[in-house]
Amino acid sequence: MTMPAIKKNHSGSPAESEPDFIAIGRLRSAHGLSGEITMEPWTDFPERIKSGNLLYLGDEHLEVHITGMRGKDRLLLLKLGGYDERESVNTLRNLVVYTRKDELPPLPEGQYYHHELVGLQVVDENEQKLGTIRDILETGAKDVLVIINDDRELLVPLIEETILSIDLSAGKVKIRPQRWD
Repeated sequence: MTMPAIKKNHSGSPAESEPDFIAIGRLRSAHGLSGEITMEPWTDFPERIKSGNLLYLGDEHLEVHITGMRGKDRLLLLKLGGYDERESVNTLRNLVVYTRKDELPPLPEGQYYHHELVGLQVVDENEQKLGTIRDILETGAKDVLVIINDDRELLVPLIEETILSIDLSAGKVKIRPQRWD
C-alpha cells in the first residue's frame, strides 16, 4: 500500500472562503544575474513543476507564472514572470511556494496526499474510536500518523500491517494497532 505523495501538509489557506493551497516548496536564493531563483521542493513530484504553470508565493499567495525551470542538484532553478533581475527575485527569498489544491493531479488508487488524511477519524478493527489524525511525521523509513484523542497521542506507522482501510468519503481510517506483548 503506497501512502502520501506530498511531503508537507501546510494548507496555507488563511480563510474558509478562499481556495485551499498546498505547500510544495520554499524559495531559497537568487541564482545568477538574470532573475533565476532556487527552490527547495517539498513534493515527491518535482517534475510536475514546469514552465507555464502558476505558483502562489507566501502568505498572500502572490500569483506568478513559471517562465523557465531546470534542475540543479536537489533544487530547482525557476525563472518567474516579472522577475528579470537578481535584485527583484531576491525579494522572494524564503517564501513558501504553494499550488492550489484543485490543481493537484489525481493519484493512483491507494495513494493519498497528506492533507487528505489529516483530520480523518481513526477506528480500530472493532470500530472503536481511537481519535483524529492531527499530523503525519516523516521519519525517513515510513511515515507515521499522529492520532490525537483527548490528551493522548497515538503514533501509528503507515504500513500495510497497521492500515486496514482508508475511506476518504466517510472520513475514516481503520487500523490494526500494533501490540507489544
